[in-house]
This record gives sequence, structure tokens and C-alpha cells, in this order.
Amino acid sequence: MASTTTHPVLSRRALNRATLDRQLLLRRAPLGVEDAVAHLLGLQAQNTKPPYYALAARLDGFRPEQLSGLMESRAVARIVTMRSTVHTHTAQDAVALRRLVQPGAIDRELAVFVARRGLDGVDLERLAALSRELVEERPRTPKQLREELLKVWPHADPQSLSLAARCLLPLVQVTPRGLWGRGGQVALTTTDVWFGDAVPKGSEGSEGSADLDAAVLRYLRAFGPASVKDMQTWCGLTRLGEAFERLRPRLLVFQDERGTELFDLPDAPRPDEDTPAPPRFLPEFDNLLLSHADRTRVVTPEIRSRTWQGNRAFSVFLLDGLLAGLWRLDEAKDSTTTLTIEPFAPVTRAQRAELAAEAERTLRIMTPPGTSYDIVHKEQSEKPA
Repeated sequence: MASTTTHPVLSRRALNRATLDRQLLLRRAPLGVEDAVAHLLGLQAQNTKPPYYALAARLDGFRPEQLSGLMESRAVARIVTMRSTVHTHTAQDAVALRRLVQPGAIDRELAVFVARRGLDGVDLERLAALSRELVEERPRTPKQLREELLKVWPHADPQSLSLAARCLLPLVQVTPRGLWGRGGQVALTTTDVWFGDAVPKGSEGSEGSADLDAAVLRYLRAFGPASVKDMQTWCGLTRLGEAFERLRPRLLVFQDERGTELFDLPDAPRPDEDTPAPPRFLPEFDNLLLSHADRTRVVTPEIRSRTWQGNRAFSVFLLDGLLAGLWRLDEAKDSTTTLTIEPFAPVTRAQRAELAAEAERTLRIMTPPGTSYDIVHKEQSEKPA
């Protein structure tokens, strides 16, 4: 919302540098992988590889096997949470954040299935209970779950049945799905079964004001300074203004160049806007690009449409803190991996060298030792250094 009171103004560039710092993208952090996943409130995981690339861009000394090991030990897991999309979360957040965001995009998605009449005659409470019984007996693929549910509701839309179960229950994608270099089809069980006694169960519907206020503070630490609408975009909940008002005495208040009120933690870093921002290669759907209503702190309006094609999102890279182009990896049959860089605009020779160095570092992290690789700059135009 636009503020009627004058607060200190944060320029777009100042917002950019603050957000990059919170996102561990100004310098690689010496954090453990589990701590980083918790700090970032999860990693977008619509596909299996993006969480690994997201951490490679952010952590000092990261190796893909570290995240895979945490998944195998059930310290982190893949589950539908924010915006009703799949994220990789710590075990604690898989339970707590799923419970917190359930009344938002997840319940709205369920309402869509109901409105489409694909669930006519289906008792949702019975569907939830039967689905829980099935996936807790053993992990089931969505296809296997549909087949069992169709025995009870043969006239229902099969896809709606399994997707409704995903909305009604906190279902974890069990390993080997999501493991680096292994993978597997999606198979589901509940958080209760997957995490066991490692995570307190809590009571259904316990997402009270204390839980929400804690989430606001964590969101600001990872994505701030931010507006109420920014956080609503991140989590898929609405009407969060009351939570921010409760916390106002504990927060600093700024405004952006348009007058929108922004909140922040007093002790959070807000670097000088001239702080250097090195190139970073980010995966498709990285939360840096999806967690603010106003994305202009990272994405300029004229290039926003160039990062998508239909329902497909591309991997992107940052230059001077802003989204500046696309990249992709191609693995040839001869075991050669090629990383192709496609800037949206001509780059300087110095920027080209920095991109090449970051690309080489990414390849060293994300390919097995001894793998041969190549770096291709698709756009050859250059500006003077």
C-alpha cells in the first residue's frame, strides 16, 4: 500500500543490494546446507535440479551430495507449500510452513477442483482419510493413488482425486525423487510418517498469530525490505496487514520510490547501493524472482517476458544484481557438458570474463570430476570495457 506518512526512501538499487545480501547472492555464504535452506525458507523445486543450482550460487564449498545426503536422512524434503508449488524445506519447515500456508493458495487450488465439478459426489473428509491410509501404508505414486480412489469414486475425475489429496494432506515426495544423479518418479507419504518423531506433530489449525508473526520476521530476513503485498505474493496468503501492524513497533519502516511502505528488521543488512554484485547463475523458478509483488528490484519490466515461454521458465543469470540473460546446460553423448550464455544485451569484455569465470565455477561444482566442459557465449556483441 502507498504510505500517507513520509518514511526514508530506499532506491531501487538499494533494495536490490539489500535483497541480494539476504539471499546470499552478494557473496557466497559459509553456511551449512541445512542452515541455508532454513534461512531461505525453502527452495523452489518444481523440477529436481533447481535446488542444487540455487545453493551452488549461494554457498561457499557447496557440493550436490550434501543436499542429497540431507534428503536421504530426511532432514530436508520436497513438499507443496508456498503458492501451492513444490519446495525443498527443512523437516521443521515442511511441517510448519505447510500448515501456515494451507488456507492460501493450497485451499484455493482445491476450490478450483471442486468448482470444475471433477469431484461431484466426493466426500472430501473421506477422501482425505482414505488417502492418508493409503500413503501411510506405503508411499504411492499419484497414479497408484488415483487408481485406489477411483474404486470408491469411479465417476470422479481421476486427476482431480489425486490433486485434491495433495491439497488436503501434507504429502512429502519420498526419496530417491530429488536426489542428485539418481532421481525417480514421484511417490508420496505424509509428513507424520516421513519425519516420525523428529518433528513435533502440532495440532491441526494451530497457525495462530505467533506462528504468522514469526513467519513475517523470517520472510523479511530472507527477502526484505518488503511490503505486505510482497509477502502475500511469496506465500500465497492474503490479508497479512494485521500481522505487519502487530509487528510495526519492532520493525523499521521505509518506502520505495513510488511511496509503497516497506518493512524491515532493525538488524538486517542494507548494504550501500554501490556495493559490487558479482554474476550469479540461477535456476528456473528461483525464489529471488518470485517472492515480491514488485519484482523491479531485480527484473526490469522490459525483459520480464523474456524469461518464460508458455508454461516453461528458463534459467537466468544476474549481472550487476539484475536479471540480464539466460543460460542452459547441454550434456552430449561424449560426456561433454556445454554451458551456453545468452545475454539480453551486449556485455562489456570485463563482464564477459566475469560470466565465464562464474560459469566455470558452476560447472566444476555441478559436474562429476574429470568431466569435460565448454562455455559458449551466444551473443558475441561486446561493449568497451
